[in-house]
Amino acid sequence: MKAISWKLVVVGAAVLAAIVYILPTIQPSLWPHKKINLGLDLQGGMHLLLEVQSQEAVETTVEQIAQELKGGLREEKIRYKQIERVDGDKISATIRGDKNIDAFDTYLNDEYPDLRSVKRTMTDDTLTQILDLPDGEAERIRTNAVAQALETIRNRIDEFGVSEPDIRTQGEEQILVQLPGIKDVQRAKNLIGKTAQLSFKLVDDSIDAGQARKETLPADRELLYEVHVDPNTRRTVRTPYVVYKRTLLQGSYVTGAKVQFDSQYNEPYVTIDFDRKGGRRFAEITGENVNKRLAIILDDKVQSAPVIQEKISGGAARITGRFSLDEARDLAIVLKAGNLPATVVPLEERTVGPSLGSDSIRMGLMSVCIGWILVVLFMAVYYKLSGLVADFALVVNMLLIAAGLAAFQATLTLPGIAGIILTIGMAVDANVLIFERIREELLLGKTARAALEAGYDRATWTILDANITTLIAALVLFQFGTGPVKGFAVTLSLGVVSSVFTSLVLTRAVFDLYLTKRKVKQLSI
Repeated sequence: MKAISWKLVVVGAAVLAAIVYILPTIQPSLWPHKKINLGLDLQGGMHLLLEVQSQEAVETTVEQIAQELKGGLREEKIRYKQIERVDGDKISATIRGDKNIDAFDTYLNDEYPDLRSVKRTMTDDTLTQILDLPDGEAERIRTNAVAQALETIRNRIDEFGVSEPDIRTQGEEQILVQLPGIKDVQRAKNLIGKTAQLSFKLVDDSIDAGQARKETLPADRELLYEVHVDPNTRRTVRTPYVVYKRTLLQGSYVTGAKVQFDSQYNEPYVTIDFDRKGGRRFAEITGENVNKRLAIILDDKVQSAPVIQEKISGGAARITGRFSLDEARDLAIVLKAGNLPATVVPLEERTVGPSLGSDSIRMGLMSVCIGWILVVLFMAVYYKLSGLVADFALVVNMLLIAAGLAAFQATLTLPGIAGIILTIGMAVDANVLIFERIREELLLGKTARAALEAGYDRATWTILDANITTLIAALVLFQFGTGPVKGFAVTLSLGVVSSVFTSLVLTRAVFDLYLTKRKVKQLSI
């Protein structure tokens, strides 16, 4: 009687927990838990495979080192002829004069001991040296670029408000993004792919930007544009600016961004907050350049170029640019989430419409129902009353799989539905093994109780062996598979665990209760 009691308690607790987790899917207002997540193929949305141009991160790092090297040499009063980035990821330094060369070598050894010398050439009193990063350091930067891009994209999607996104790395430089249920696909693509390199540079108003040409500008100037769409004519307007190439402040100092509205014109703008170091630097920049224009540049496009009226303290700035509300929100999102360390290029893009998702759900559920009905009828006809016990276990099995999807917040996909259909057959297969063992024992003349115990004892290890090997295969598919394979592995794993429980624990508890209460001498099997 004790054995019956603990089995019934476990079964009752499992069924009750399953009902609790399934309730939000049936009626969200009944229980606060999350409902079963539907995959991209079931509810529609966007599938995007991106490649991170990680070599750009190496080149950006080398460019920063080159700029820092220039500044450091100026501070140490070491004269140089030229320092620039060449061949993408190398630095070319040209130093003239023995005294400057010796000082340069000393400074390089003290401040940049990790830079590798690729080539060193002396011509008269002029040194030309090519430097680059060691292979291990370059590889570390590339790896970190992919990891940072993944985190940045995830933060942007979270701020965008997409529920249950699937964002993960695939291979060494690829990122897979699946956004179920998203409606504004183009806006999401723009948000994900925006590099968001924010910088502050001074505008050179001494040069007529309207007449300027890139090839005629001084070496330390560049021509950039402010681009916006006129709300009345819907035409794109490009306003040119000549700005100094030197970046006074970078977006890496930004700690927060939010949308606010201008009280006079009720137009949205974006306020940004700097960290302590960035706020101090911004105050210095505005204090030293009163009555000059400061260009706020995002991804080589001028967002605004206001005149500095006075020194701005407090560690905050404002970006205006005749934004729409969505544009202002998206700009705040990318600034808050941080800039991408390198450009991301879309390799594969698919959009699944919600109507296709509805058709998939309907056909998938129809397949499950037809398969379930056929199995139920077969078990009831072939194994009689015992078959009905197996059918009851099958119902509980489906309940437990659905509860597992909700409890672990797994995503149900179309291949996942195929995994459920496979589980239906596997679940009754365990009961078939048990029932056939019981039949064999009954033919030997044993009582119903003895035949039941012998049948379960002899079939248990066979069932466990078969299901454990299947579970191992499912876990391997989940670990190394992607997309559809992973969705199949999820439901298959849940189905294996639940079928073992229902076939060995639930049906045994039902049979024990039946034989104990009714004193049955002959099983209907």
